[in-house]
Amino acid sequence: MTTTFTGRVCLIAAISMGFTTAGSARTDYVADIDVIRGSNDGTAEAVTGHVFHDLSRDGTRQDDEPGVAGVIVSNGRDVTTTAADGSYSLPVYNNMTVMVHEPSAWDVPVDENGVPQFFYHHLPEGTPETLRYGGLQATGALPQEINFPMIRTGTDDQFSCVMMGDAQPYSNTEVSYVRDGVLDSLLDRDLSEAECVIMLGDVMGDDLSLLPRFMNIWSVLDLPQYYIHGNHDFDFDATTDEHSADSWRQIYGPAYYSFDIGNVTFIALDNVIYPCGPEDDGPGGRDACTDPERVVYNGRVNDRQMQWLEATLAEIPEDRLIVMMHHIPFVSFIDSNTGRHQTDNLAEIHALLAGRPAVSFSGHTHTFEYLAAGEWFQGWEEQVGVKRLPFDHVVGGAPSGNWFWGDLGFDGTPMSFARGGTPPGYMIVDFDGSDFTVHFHAANQDPDRQMALSFNTPQFRSWFDELFEWTSNREDPAAELPPVTVNDLVDQKLFTPEELGETVWLTANIWRGDRNTQVYATINGGERLPMTRTQPGNGEDVLSGAEWADPFSVPRQMTIGRYAWQSQTDNQRAQGFEVWQGSSFGPASPQSADPWMIADSSTHLWRLQMPANLPVGAHVIEVTAVLDDGREFSDRILFEVRDERPFPYWDNTLWEEASN
Repeated sequence: MTTTFTGRVCLIAAISMGFTTAGSARTDYVADIDVIRGSNDGTAEAVTGHVFHDLSRDGTRQDDEPGVAGVIVSNGRDVTTTAADGSYSLPVYNNMTVMVHEPSAWDVPVDENGVPQFFYHHLPEGTPETLRYGGLQATGALPQEINFPMIRTGTDDQFSCVMMGDAQPYSNTEVSYVRDGVLDSLLDRDLSEAECVIMLGDVMGDDLSLLPRFMNIWSVLDLPQYYIHGNHDFDFDATTDEHSADSWRQIYGPAYYSFDIGNVTFIALDNVIYPCGPEDDGPGGRDACTDPERVVYNGRVNDRQMQWLEATLAEIPEDRLIVMMHHIPFVSFIDSNTGRHQTDNLAEIHALLAGRPAVSFSGHTHTFEYLAAGEWFQGWEEQVGVKRLPFDHVVGGAPSGNWFWGDLGFDGTPMSFARGGTPPGYMIVDFDGSDFTVHFHAANQDPDRQMALSFNTPQFRSWFDELFEWTSNREDPAAELPPVTVNDLVDQKLFTPEELGETVWLTANIWRGDRNTQVYATINGGERLPMTRTQPGNGEDVLSGAEWADPFSVPRQMTIGRYAWQSQTDNQRAQGFEVWQGSSFGPASPQSADPWMIADSSTHLWRLQMPANLPVGAHVIEVTAVLDDGREFSDRILFEVRDERPFPYWDNTLWEEASN
């Protein structure tokens, strides 16, 4: 499955302030939709056109090109299907997007970057306010016809899609981190069976001017690019939710849409309401929506989309797998007690999907959470009105990890371990009919690596508590030295019998693990010892703190040397480092990331209390994780038991004695 390229270089050329890329097999149908202008006086009550077989592959409907019957067409609210001749008619309203639902066995055209072209925005006067990223340009009167081209390509029920959560670059530097992290890693993969790339929102980090470059570098994968609109992709200067995605729509395309591949229907939702208002009031931080001094967002699918969703599902056979794609999770573990970061009307969405095979994919939290059917965490019922999940909900991790914090790794990208302890990474989702399999892979790591092993020792817990308390209460990091750093954390793979008596846990962060995963360990090839998931997912609250933390990722999150980087140049923005909207961190002594970013809780951490009677010497533990679909992953860790801890530094005692 893996192909290795030696001396690989990803080269993107910018020509005349534009971007170019070569055409290829899966994205070589480059065309636009066929818009026929006429003498429309603006009083038309219906939008009409045809879906047609584009035999000439030029995007323009010819007299000899037949219509395609039974294709779903929508105005973003109302839904219809094409007649025998491919014709359709839909009601007109202001600020609508007319779009075709790509059926299985057909392909819509793409632009030069591989972005599918299946839509037409109708906003005659354009965005009614000035937005920093331009908004939606005036479209003028409704065209006489809007015709949607497509070509017949055949169907295969077995395929895969590349998926990932928040790429979220706030700068061109961070776009390059995405390029050199997940994208570079994907160039090593055999993607011959892949049919799409799906970005699960927060594609950008508040700067939509970066989006054209971003789309262009991803074109090297030669896959259609489907993007979800997130809370860092909207127009922050918009004053109404109706127009908060206008710049996104102008640069990329619709904020919600649907399409088919094989026996799968993909439904992209925009569940970010910005600015939210009194109708969003509720527990879990949603009271901020009623505060006139604040402008915030909330997780909810608006009424127009809900009407569209119900009408679209009515046209989809009930045996097809429904893949729901949205930025804010329907529910999450890390934000289980926070309403604004989950989806208000989830119970209604679950009801629409009842009886269907379904799965939810989202981003937003910068965690990887595989919440399997039957999972339940405290807070869900109060916040969004659900308890046990009727189908799997996957929060897809993040190429940016915890927002590109952390020191630089081997490939020059930040080791920004996310909340929950997963590294920056991506998913490959395999589909077979209405079945699916989710794989998570760490960027710039062997794809077979699926876990991180460590030990939670008494020293780790003491070190964590001291540093975490200081980090939570620090006022001026530049003026303060942390009480401890990673250098003060003693060897975590060596312990004494006394320390074993104070409890040492072997920990295994199984990145793709879920409530159905079985994990066991063997010490020196001995009997299988079952490991326990730290969060059972049976209605309990989030367990957090030193006892529940991931001792593999936490030390990398809590001592970041990049704070201290300085030079003698006049470029003040090159001192320390920047993340988010140009926020500067440093120059200062090495520091910890903010407390809320630390992996002190996780849905995919297992542990085993180490036996107190282990003999002195070196030992090897092998950990095996077995997923419910039969996949197995194994890794090992070497550790020592010593009567006392050896002196950790250079010992010059004998050298001094000899010289004396």
